[in-house]
Amino acid sequence: MGRVMVLGSLNVDLVTRVERHPQPGETLLGEGLEQLAGGKGANQAVAAAAAGADVLMVGCVGSDAGGTAYVERLRRLNVDVSRIRVVEGEASGHALIAVDDRAENTIIVVPGANGLLDDTEVDAVDLLGPGDVLLLQLEVPLPVVCAAARRASHRGARVVVNTAPYAALPPDVVALADPVVANEHEMVALAESGAEPASLLVTFGANGASWDGTSVPAHSVAAADVFDTTGAGDAFCGALAAALASGADREVALERALAAGADAVRHAGAQRDPAL
Repeated sequence: MGRVMVLGSLNVDLVTRVERHPQPGETLLGEGLEQLAGGKGANQAVAAAAAGADVLMVGCVGSDAGGTAYVERLRRLNVDVSRIRVVEGEASGHALIAVDDRAENTIIVVPGANGLLDDTEVDAVDLLGPGDVLLLQLEVPLPVVCAAARRASHRGARVVVNTAPYAALPPDVVALADPVVANEHEMVALAESGAEPASLLVTFGANGASWDGTSVPAHSVAAADVFDTTGAGDAFCGALAAALASGADREVALERALAAGADAVRHAGAQRDPAL
């Protein structure tokens, strides 16, 4: 069984609930304020560990209380934190999240230390080899993402790239990913960019997912059971990477990923029991 390395962001999420999302220039009152663990990278690392993978998280936090608490939390969740770098004098990344009565969310991300990943984090990829999986997202500097993807591929590791939040990637990085994971909107942007994935997995929310012709329906979740869609895509990606590292084929990997995504919408926050 291979190892999953997740190179990406760690955010402290500040979450409030609203009846509906405000229009531009409008002020609404929120109900409650929670401080939760988030960031696409750490969300996916926790999901991969929950799915049984041996997970190494690579990223940066600030020298603040939120960053310290986050690293300790990941350690308790069986994520290897030895490659999380503490940046002195910098704030950890934060995300401001509003969740409405339909469980839809809006998110503003303040990168903080997530914007300071550099060659130190790329060098961590040298720990990977054949059978391992490098899982990437786009909430950290794109040059680091691209350099890590290329190095991991050169070392024989499998590279999985989640194109969220969407940004155009060099064609060679898109081509080496197996797979590129995109939702419907990101798939359109990817096609418009002219990049050609050799392996493309598209998620369709409640309609399941398809990976180069292999389609699996979504797990049914009653509307009354949908509490918060924040992080469902990250749960999907983490479980997918764990399945691939275990040697699962496409159909099995999709099934496990969809099950994790369905479970994620039933609880608050991007991670199960996410309080910091």
